[in-house]
Amino acid sequence: MTRHFLNLSDAGGDAIAAMLADAIDRKALRKGWPKGKPDADRPLDGHVLAMIFEKSSTRTRFSFEMAMRQLGGSAIVADAGSMQLGRGETVADTAQVLSRYVDAIMLRTDGHDNVEEMARHASVPVINALTDLSHPCQIVADLLTIVEHGKALPGLQLAWLGDGNNVLNSIVEAAGLMQFDVRIGCPEGYDPDEGFIGRARQGGAKISIHRDAAEAAAGADIIVADTWISMGQEGGEAKMADMSPYQVDAALMGQAKPDALFLHCLPAHRGEEVTPAVIDGPQSVIFDEAENRLHAQKSILRWVFGQL
Repeated sequence: MTRHFLNLSDAGGDAIAAMLADAIDRKALRKGWPKGKPDADRPLDGHVLAMIFEKSSTRTRFSFEMAMRQLGGSAIVADAGSMQLGRGETVADTAQVLSRYVDAIMLRTDGHDNVEEMARHASVPVINALTDLSHPCQIVADLLTIVEHGKALPGLQLAWLGDGNNVLNSIVEAAGLMQFDVRIGCPEGYDPDEGFIGRARQGGAKISIHRDAAEAAAGADIIVADTWISMGQEGGEAKMADMSPYQVDAALMGQAKPDALFLHCLPAHRGEEVTPAVIDGPQSVIFDEAENRLHAQKSILRWVFGQL
């Protein structure tokens, strides 16, 4: 059966744990190497990944392309506007055509239904590199960063401050799979997807929503923020005003544990969702997190190809 990675639950907790272990091991083996040098075992030698972008990208594009290079494979990059997909060809037809040319398809798109449609009609693995609903690749990198910094996932207390967006949906999903708790600080009307919350609670995670930012952050091991207005969304001044009480500043970080870490998937708007003192401060691990997109995605790729 073809393995797709549209959400974290497509893999499950055991597979995510295997991805994290593989990423840690492979990252360690590359220490001191040129970044373009393939891994010694070249596990994806001869494999080609199609990378389709309907949304602009820095970290996703560079990390996936380098992931394929380091695994011994290669990538073909296209934006939807330069393909027939951007001129009316159906996702289903595109999926079937690309399946004849490449070994896997990565799609960064708006509607989650696009990546689901791609997976339904592709005969090769499809990876969700971001939709409006979820961002599973980012969360594997986040979990990798947390573990690397010496924090166990079971029982972890993670606080999210800001909009209930696609990144938060995937964090909540991860909580149910990896047995940690999420306290969400967000204004009314900006809650995350109820389906993700319900499934995480069924998996044993404690998911709570707080309208008071300090209450959400109290005693947290991890504080996470993201931009208040996601790519392609409209929000304007009203949303910015609603979000302003949830800015992560030094006082809010002070509510968390003394050794708490600050995460942000980037790009960041310093002075909006987070102050410069926090994001550029000693508790911030944002650039470790950004680097780990590469290492996490190598393991995601190995998983979809049945190597983990």
